[in-house]
Amino acid sequence: MTTTILETPAWETALEGLGIPGRRVALAREGLRRTFELRQAVRERAAVNQWKVLEALQGVGLMEGHFAATTGYGFSDSGRELLDEAVARIFRTPAGRLRLQVVSGTHALAAGMFGWLRPGDELVALSGTPYDTLRPVIGTVEGSHGSLASWGVGYRELPLLEDGRIDLEGIPSVLTERTRMVFLQRSRGYTWRPSLSVEELARAIAVVRNHAAQAVVMVDNCYGEMVELVEPTEVGADLVAGSLIKNLGGAIAPCGGYLAGRRDVVERAMEWLTAPGIGPEEGPSLGYNRLLAQGLFMAPEVVGQALEGAVWAAWVLEEAGLEVWPRWDAPRTDIIQAVRLGSPEGQKAFCRGVQRAGAVDHSAVPIPVVQPGYRDPILMAGGTFIQGSSIELSADGPLRPPFACYLQGGVSLAHVQLGVLRALEELDKDGLLPTSG
Repeated sequence: MTTTILETPAWETALEGLGIPGRRVALAREGLRRTFELRQAVRERAAVNQWKVLEALQGVGLMEGHFAATTGYGFSDSGRELLDEAVARIFRTPAGRLRLQVVSGTHALAAGMFGWLRPGDELVALSGTPYDTLRPVIGTVEGSHGSLASWGVGYRELPLLEDGRIDLEGIPSVLTERTRMVFLQRSRGYTWRPSLSVEELARAIAVVRNHAAQAVVMVDNCYGEMVELVEPTEVGADLVAGSLIKNLGGAIAPCGGYLAGRRDVVERAMEWLTAPGIGPEEGPSLGYNRLLAQGLFMAPEVVGQALEGAVWAAWVLEEAGLEVWPRWDAPRTDIIQAVRLGSPEGQKAFCRGVQRAGAVDHSAVPIPVVQPGYRDPILMAGGTFIQGSSIELSADGPLRPPFACYLQGGVSLAHVQLGVLRALEELDKDGLLPTSG
């Protein structure tokens, strides 16, 4: 007898119609049940952040006329100026800047560093070794032409504790009178460690204030925006920066980045980004102000969906016998879900599965390449509408121990689910699953 969709729940029927085995469909359903309460809490936080963004857009008086395009220098771009003010309101800071001309999160962070630091100054990282693409900026890898080090800016870093937390007691030992900027990376990046909560950042900032009051505190906020109810600037950070093809762009902004914080620090970053004497006064919007504004508006909901997906994914992947970080029921301060695969073959299989779930280029096969700013070959799966958009569903990681993939993004929970189930399918096909999960 033929089973009809009326006799079988549509959700299960649809997944089985996509070729997902019944035992894995059952695993996915159980994951929804087990993670329900946590995902409901994520929805509630997303609602609070949605109201915050809506209040900011209403507060600055966003009107349809602000979507008009400017070209050339971009002088007197009222929409751009309004979005700058909206960013400042969202982060509760004196100044904010949102620019298409920022090409990546690394670019935004570099602007903050080069804008503030001068020869003889010292940059101190309190969250261990920074993300791969920042090392050439700082000058801690060979061939870093034009780095901070080549300018005569000193650098120190404080290793994290064995549990991946900030060594609060060790902070005074790395601060000196030359310390002009302290750097904190909120996300785990490509390291097997916990991401840092805003509360933990606040404790570290308090120690810095007591021992190096002259230092500007900058936080790499990539992947963390709209995840918690407060941002690092609300607990003492002088500057946050990030990319718009991550959280704050809401999967709609086609490119760009942002900075928010103390006015003098933000303005000096903008003068490095453009030129002294020009600063934030140039930069045409080219008709993209509508997408930037809509991305801001959508960001809380999109981040919420990505977080729900990460919680569900952690439960399912762990049930399949894989090691994950964070665990499904652990607090989260960014959208990244790390999963240890144990080998390059495991990484490749996982990324193949995520790519197969993409809306774009689903038939492509991710291969490891050395990308700009990296030293190791990087595997990246992302069938995304915007190139490199990691707020859309993606998975990536360097081919080096612990041979992990970092799953992030997902405009909808359903997309994350299919990506993870496809990844399990590829791992199972290659005999790389610890269990038959």
